[in-house]
Amino acid sequence: MRFFLVNRLSRNLLVLSMLMLASICRAEPLVLRSADNNPATYPTAQALAFMAERVAELSNGRMNMKLYTGGQLGDERDTLEITLLGGIDVNRLNMAPLNSIVPETLVLTMPFLFESKQHLRTVLDGEIGEEILASLEPHGLIGLAYYDSGARSIYNTQRPIHHPDDLDGLKIRVQNSELYVAMIEAIGGSPTPMGFNQVYESLILGTIEGSENNWPSYENTGHYEIAPYLSLTEHTMTPEVVVVSKYRWQQLTKTQQHILRQAAKESVPYMREQWDRRVETSKEKVMNSGVKLVENVDKAAFFEATKPVYQKLLTTTKQKDMVERIRQVAREIATNE
Repeated sequence: MRFFLVNRLSRNLLVLSMLMLASICRAEPLVLRSADNNPATYPTAQALAFMAERVAELSNGRMNMKLYTGGQLGDERDTLEITLLGGIDVNRLNMAPLNSIVPETLVLTMPFLFESKQHLRTVLDGEIGEEILASLEPHGLIGLAYYDSGARSIYNTQRPIHHPDDLDGLKIRVQNSELYVAMIEAIGGSPTPMGFNQVYESLILGTIEGSENNWPSYENTGHYEIAPYLSLTEHTMTPEVVVVSKYRWQQLTKTQQHILRQAAKESVPYMREQWDRRVETSKEKVMNSGVKLVENVDKAAFFEATKPVYQKLLTTTKQKDMVERIRQVAREIATNE
């Protein structure tokens, strides 16, 4: 284990050194390095490309973003580490790698917290969303905006899942996250942390029987072809976040900082439009393939089973207060409908 950690650190430092050298050697205009481990055609990467266009336009060509997509700079844990060190300037991250660093981010990843897409986006666009973005700064990151990641549901190779009891004995791949491990355990599955790029082969080999993800990822990876039982548990609606290295941020002028913030905010509606379109395209492709879709999931039973996860992981008054405020937003939306 120690060798693995040292080897990983050495690799990340090498990437950092190469990026720093490129920074030293570059000529004006200012070039900001941007990372997204999704392919260039994925909605989050498309949104970063839109953001890059706006940065260039707003700065009259004096600022540019160079995009590294498809995991060119490593997985999200690698790119997070490099961003904290200042080697990556702008990064699109899932919330899971941030949970152990910034306690407030854990709130947005909790199971069955968001009741709809409207509920999620209302929270992210409001006071609570801004508070969580601001909570990143003491930890070396400047939060700029949120991108959608959709509702995650469970799929497997064995059988339909209607109730937590149906998960008994199934090995389900999860992100390397305490939350996801605790959640799958709570609902009766056997969590198996592994990298996302290992899932397809592991499903074929039987190392795992299932995984969980959103519609585009289920379709884009071809997982639907080998794990045809998709149950719409919609257990999380965790957003993505666009961050800037605080190390780099402090080197920017106020005008440059404003340009980055504005471009990031402008990219959000574009991202949401791309995301909604991609979800519908993925659904159509998957459903035409003969996947066995389970819509009548007992969500009340799943929610009840995950209550201990809240008790275990949300340990601060601030976290618990945020959960209640998020639920209050849902009540207000229901009242106004």
